[in-house]
Amino acid sequence: PAPAGLPGDPDPEEAVSDDSSRHGGRVRGFPHERGNWATHVYLPYIAQEEFLELLELLVCRARTYVPSLAAMEEFHLSLSQCVVLRYHWIEPFVRSLRERLAAFHRFFCVADQVKVYTNQNKTRTFIGLEVSAGHFQLLELVSEVDGVLEEFDLPTFYKDPSFHISLAWCVGDLSGRLEGQCLRELQDIVDGFEESAFLLRIQWEQIRCKSGNKYFSFPLR
Repeated sequence: PAPAGLPGDPDPEEAVSDDSSRHGGRVRGFPHERGNWATHVYLPYIAQEEFLELLELLVCRARTYVPSLAAMEEFHLSLSQCVVLRYHWIEPFVRSLRERLAAFHRFFCVADQVKVYTNQNKTRTFIGLEVSAGHFQLLELVSEVDGVLEEFDLPTFYKDPSFHISLAWCVGDLSGRLEGQCLRELQDIVDGFEESAFLLRIQWEQIRCKSGNKYFSFPLR
């Protein structure tokens, strides 16, 4: 039976289509099945106007190497992979997350190193800002999130992760075009941006979990 207290229909409202042309050519990491909810734990980052100005500079320069590059519309730092939850697991999964994360305090990190990433199956390439300070606190959070994932026999986070905020993406593995000279030019833009030292020192205030079309928030103390 569906658990009590969860809003929405146990049949996911996320109308599903695997037509990649409807979402910029992106390809699902795993096939959709009814009753399976794609789930992700992350730290949300609310972009300020100055951050969007920096983003525009970076994307404009990177597009001289990869014209198909698209800027991200929302920003976050991942604490888990995208995993699959059955509908009736959502409530106990969120409850376990809340219990494990309750003791954590707000903290700062610095994300100021430009880096190029690809997803696991090489269908997308990303430009991101890698964390250069605050790594220890992020590993502590991941350890607790991993503990919850293990309870549900789900894949844990990457070993030795490169924590980052994705800024832009494109379809396919175009990392070869973005690394080298392009990457050096992008790092110069970040280093020379007037507000970067203040802007890229980020205070994390909450953790979120997105499962299908539902969002759960866990404020840090």
